[in-house]
Amino acid sequence: MLRRAQYLSRDTQALLTGRNAMAQEFTEDDIADEFRSNGTAMPDSHLYRQLLAGGFRRWQLGVGGLVAAPAEFSLADLHAMPSRTQITRHDCVEGWSVIGKWTGVPLSHVLARVQPLPMARYVVFHCADPMDGSDLQAPGSTYYESIDLTEARHPQTILAYALNDEPLPVKNGAPLRLRVERQLGYKHAKYLMRIELVERLDTIRGGNGGYWEDLGYEWYAGI
Repeated sequence: MLRRAQYLSRDTQALLTGRNAMAQEFTEDDIADEFRSNGTAMPDSHLYRQLLAGGFRRWQLGVGGLVAAPAEFSLADLHAMPSRTQITRHDCVEGWSVIGKWTGVPLSHVLARVQPLPMARYVVFHCADPMDGSDLQAPGSTYYESIDLTEARHPQTILAYALNDEPLPVKNGAPLRLRVERQLGYKHAKYLMRIELVERLDTIRGGNGGYWEDLGYEWYAGI
């Protein structure tokens, strides 16, 4: 019953503010001197460390699942797409906030390239961050998150490759992280490796749509 209430919260928020409502954006003067890292600051993954050592030149973001044109994108590919820069506040479920300037490609542009199929409802983000002491060979232990297609197509939902006009630091999710500005920080998946479009979430891992959600957090973390 409590779990279902989060969807009532989501629908009520959409009704009151509109599905395209924007998160507050700030000015250059508001940017924090240090954008703190939370959770993992360096993935304990042999593959990730290899990619990092090579400057992420061999890293590619795979995008597949319920799409007509599965694809892989290098960092150069993503940099060549239309970009968006936004200065927003990161609100952590732990109670702290920090303002940073993010630059990246709107997720909507990537989705347009792969052409979601009509039955696709959710976007799942698979990361390089082993949460339980296992490496990428045990995908059930790595961080993952998900959002619906409405949130995925929102103009402030971006795949960020820069923070405060510099390449994204490792502690903040290099080479690529999700920014979904209308939700709490644990939804902003770091160290992205793969994106998958799916029809349902209950067949993936613990069935609740994310690593922390499988441990009891709410799937919809709207601010």
